[in-house]
Amino acid sequence: MTEQVVILQFGKPVRTIKEPGLHFKLPIPIQNAVVFDNRLLEYDVPPEEILSKDKKSLIVDNYVRWKISNPLLFLQTVQAIPTAITRLDDIVYSELRRELGTHYMSEIITENREIIMEQITHNSRIATTPYGIEVVDVRIKRVDLPKQNEKSIYARMEAERKRQANKFRSEGEEEAQKIRATTEKDKTIILADAYKESQQIRGVGEAAALEIYAKAFGADPDFYEFVRTLETYKKII
Repeated sequence: MTEQVVILQFGKPVRTIKEPGLHFKLPIPIQNAVVFDNRLLEYDVPPEEILSKDKKSLIVDNYVRWKISNPLLFLQTVQAIPTAITRLDDIVYSELRRELGTHYMSEIITENREIIMEQITHNSRIATTPYGIEVVDVRIKRVDLPKQNEKSIYARMEAERKRQANKFRSEGEEEAQKIRATTEKDKTIILADAYKESQQIRGVGEAAALEIYAKAFGADPDFYEFVRTLETYKKII
């Protein structure tokens, strides 16, 4: 059922019809029917400037989904949709300004927007209930910076990005120097260990050679002398 009706008798409400079906009323001027929409309605709230907790001015563009939940109460308080929208605008803007004023700009833009909007919807629903209105949802379409603040904000953001970039470059160069120093130290240690090991191996080899020569000389001095002579000739040639 897309419509709901309040029946007036001599200008006074006598019953409300919200269910579909066949209904009767007395003819005018005894009774007349005031018809209201029973569907979900949407109101696009004009963008408003709001101050965040960290004193940042933000242009907030939002919309409200709402419906007439109590047509009799609606008729008795605001009477018509244009008046209801005016009241809705006042209430939602007030709740939006109050709630966003307790949060930092970063929370409003990214981090906690969903939780913030749920709280605004809840508070707006409570505030509009006495008018026969149910606020179903309040949503932010976009958040902008005021034109006069954009350049200064962007300049601060650019300076902050440059500061971070310089910090990262400095830290990277420092780390590179540490790596180069460590590598050079490891290289020196490896070369020293290799030289030490080679000298030890050479010493063992020379000792073994001397031992072999000594045994050969003891077993056959003439043959040993002959071998030594050949080695001498080999070195000369």
